[in-house]
Amino acid sequence: MDIATIIGFVAVFGLIISALGDPAPFIDPPSILIVVGGTAATVLARSTFPEYIGAIKVAMKTVKYKVDKPEDLIEQLVNLGTIARKDGMIALEGQDIPNEFMAKGIRMLVDGTEGSLIKSALEREQEMLSNRNSSGIAFFDSVKEIAPAMGMIGTLVGLVIMLGNMSDPKSIGPAFAVALLTTMYGAIIANIICIPIIQKLQKLEAAESLNHDLILQGVMFIQGGGNPRMLTDLLISFVDPKERSKLEAAAA
Repeated sequence: MDIATIIGFVAVFGLIISALGDPAPFIDPPSILIVVGGTAATVLARSTFPEYIGAIKVAMKTVKYKVDKPEDLIEQLVNLGTIARKDGMIALEGQDIPNEFMAKGIRMLVDGTEGSLIKSALEREQEMLSNRNSSGIAFFDSVKEIAPAMGMIGTLVGLVIMLGNMSDPKSIGPAFAVALLTTMYGAIIANIICIPIIQKLQKLEAAESLNHDLILQGVMFIQGGGNPRMLTDLLISFVDPKERSKLEAAAA
């Protein structure tokens, strides 16, 4: 679990609330209805229900999902390659493999699947996972664009109400509050919520894609019967230079 996302959101909203003093004047149901409700409905209009629900699940990756370290994946692939070379592919059955993408490749090795089919299946799996992540990123990118627009719509609504009731001083305040608060709500949703989620999902997607490439090459190397001692040299380019010395020492 990555608690940095939770800590970041709690900290920023805590700072905003503490700076406001009394938050009551900044809570306006009509403004919330226009911005939050309008944004949710507009995004739904451009999506399907599975995309809508899937985007929420993808967003949870910023909290729950932890990307495997490349060096850990390489170490496990080397161990699996050593087992396969010594005792045959069937000996890989029942091995504890937490990474689902790697586990799928190893299962295909155990089943004796041809190399071309393994490569094709893993590449297709990688593409599907990438598409799912991209769909979630696109969802929040839409929210980022629509929320400020709904804020501007709310501002115009508030100004129209205010100008239409200038003779009634009591109606000016609530209408002006709608005009200003909708803009604020839109800015908060876009800049404080959506942009951090988008950027973190993009980083996770890049790291996950890199790991999938690493695993694909490792599985194909094992399928080809290569010497596991050479596997570290083949995959070490996926590892941060600071961590390479540990792998090189282990392979020596």
